[in-house]
Amino acid sequence: KRGMYLEDLFVLPEQRGKGIGKQMLIYLAQKAHSEGCERFEWVVLDWNKPAIDFYKSLGAVAMDEWTVFRLAGKELAKFSSGNGA
Repeated sequence: KRGMYLEDLFVLPEQRGKGIGKQMLIYLAQKAHSEGCERFEWVVLDWNKPAIDFYKSLGAVAMDEWTVFRLAGKELAKFSSGNGA
């Protein structure tokens, strides 16, 4: 099933609360829908309560069954050289 993933959404602090973020998400949701995507996903840091509340107000649902993994720094370099675990 096709989906759209949003990496980052950022609105300048002085522009927040004006509906800009919502309009950007509406545009992307329309694009996802018109392209035949069955889902539109993004992540948010667990401490970012204002963003979490905003996304919930849109009808978005948190997906507890997913865990985010990352390779960075020395681990990324080691793994990319083929010498990883």
